[in-house]
This record gives sequence, structure tokens and C-alpha cells, in this order.
Amino acid sequence: MIPVQSTNLTRGQIQWSALDWWPPIGWWPEPARNLLEPGTATASATFVLPPRAESVHSARSLAAGTLSGWRLADMLDGMELVVSELVTNALRHGMTLADTRAREAMRLSLIRRGPHVTCAITDPGSSAPVLRDPTPFEPGGLGLHIVESLSVCWGWCPLVPKGKAVWAVLTA
Repeated sequence: MIPVQSTNLTRGQIQWSALDWWPPIGWWPEPARNLLEPGTATASATFVLPPRAESVHSARSLAAGTLSGWRLADMLDGMELVVSELVTNALRHGMTLADTRAREAMRLSLIRRGPHVTCAITDPGSSAPVLRDPTPFEPGGLGLHIVESLSVCWGWCPLVPKGKAVWAVLTA
């Protein structure tokens, strides 16, 4: 990894760090590997998000800025929705309290490979995301349906030694 920017400030200032890295072909989850085109340009951005509700807004902003920088503004609305849903799910279902009562961070990675951009959210939780059908009066449960409808494919994979990555591939 090559550090591009590292910021760790408090009180209303930026609270994320960004790393730029080049993912190997093998990083892409198996169901998404058939989307790779040989010889296409690769770019990526990774952001560390604190385990707070404000991180949903920060993640949307970071995704919007990254896609704008990659000149992929046509996928901006869809990516913002996908990022919002995945970060919200990570906060709700993937975060655990440590013994010190401090929560671990999440990571948002955007990986571009040709016309495809994968959004991956990592969290320390181990439970698999579940696509379910909520009742009409249930105040949630449609997030992964939104992700599924906006992406070419989505999935998740466990991380070693703990945690998971939930990912979705969108196309320009």
C-alpha cells in the first residue's frame, strides 16, 4: 500500500484516512471475476470509517468524490445508495464492542477495473448478510434488495482472522 493521505483529527475535522492501493486480480470475489477485462485500467481508494452514524454520510461523500475523480459521475446516484446501505448494515450488524468499550473501524474500498467499480465494506462482524423479505410494516430490511437491484452482482466473503467484506459491483 502506498499512503496518499493520512488524517486523524478531532472536533469537526476530517476523521478518515485514505490509502491508494492496487488490488491483485485474485482479490476480486469469485462471482465478480468474470467481469474483469484483460488490459483494463485499475484504480482504487480505501477509506477508514469510524463506527458512528456520521460515517454513512462520510462514506457517501467519499464515494462521490472518488467517482467524480474517475470521471464516472453517471454511476454516482447508484453508488451512493449502495454505499449507504452497506455502511448502515455494517454499523447495525457488523460492529462489536471491544473490552475497552471502543469500537473497531470499518473500511470502504472502491476498486475500479475498466467500466466496473466494486464497493467493498469491511467490518469485524462474522455473521453473513441475509437478503430477507420484511413485512409491510417493518421499518427496515430492504437494504440488500436495493443493493441487488443496483448492482451487477453482490456478495460477501469472510476475512482472516476475523470479520467480513460485503461487496457490490456496479457498472458505468
